[in-house]
Amino acid sequence: MLTVEENKILKRILYDENENPNMPTFPITPTFRINIPSFSNIWLKDESKNGITGTQKDRMSWEIVMTYKDILLTKKENDIHLPHMSMISAGTAALAIQYQMIRYGLPNLKVLIDNKIEKKDLEKLEKAGCIIYKTDLSKKCLTPKEILQLTDNENGFDITSNWAFDPTTRFYDWLSYEILNQNPKYVFIPYGSGQTFENILTINKIVVTSEKHDRVFNGNIDILRKCNFIGATPKNHNTKAVKLYAPYLPFRQFSKQRIKLHICRGHCGKETGVIFFEEKFLEQAIEFAKKNGVEAEPSALGGLALFFQIKDKIPKDKKILILSTGKTRMPNFKLHEKF
Repeated sequence: MLTVEENKILKRILYDENENPNMPTFPITPTFRINIPSFSNIWLKDESKNGITGTQKDRMSWEIVMTYKDILLTKKENDIHLPHMSMISAGTAALAIQYQMIRYGLPNLKVLIDNKIEKKDLEKLEKAGCIIYKTDLSKKCLTPKEILQLTDNENGFDITSNWAFDPTTRFYDWLSYEILNQNPKYVFIPYGSGQTFENILTINKIVVTSEKHDRVFNGNIDILRKCNFIGATPKNHNTKAVKLYAPYLPFRQFSKQRIKLHICRGHCGKETGVIFFEEKFLEQAIEFAKKNGVEAEPSALGGLALFFQIKDKIPKDKKILILSTGKTRMPNFKLHEKF
């Protein structure tokens, strides 16, 4: 049985969900043609237009709200409290999720950060109301159980791994469909945890192998079966793309063998894979973004950096889509008070 406060939370979530059931919290972000010499059909997907933090993490934060909705709808009489969520975060994902926690009156997010976090990033998390825990993240690869222990949350959920939340089809499904509906031949994707890459590739597998598609899909299956999805990750541990690099990335689930299996089964193009980019090409991508008015932090430009690195191997006339994951801004927490 729900408490009075929990009933208020559930009603607010259901109202916001039903107010615009096709896309409840954010509009489709723009995809526009960019000018790179010798290429005739190259596009950039700009996630900086998302409304909370200005990154693709805003999409994930809504799915956490939907998880709480599911918990409330199935809550049993003996379940006393709503669980806390815990995660390792460099900042952006935690800010996006904590915004939703405050908006709906949900439990504050528990965040595990590295001891060496920059003071300004720590202050943002504290200002947002996150419950902070520190550790040395360079020592070992942490399991979900260890993350919960380190955040004093053994009865809660770890959402760093997202294993319990169907991350391959849920967290970035709208983003995936927006990309696939463009019918590209190549998609360049920044690759940190690998969640975005994995989600896009998995949704592509679903649409090319299923006869029944999601109502929002209107892409060309024959083109998408041959589309090459290329993850871009930094080679240099001193990279400016700090959110794409960590000493341990325990939840990268897409191994070379799994990618190879997708290729062999005809789910995607033969050039699909994850490639390291060099820092000099990231600098080139940063300069391009500045000149062309693209709001993006260095980590968001990993895909563009890799494109510059391998562009001589890419056909000049094929449709190319480059995902820019945005630029973090501090959410306006004053807009939403607990109810």
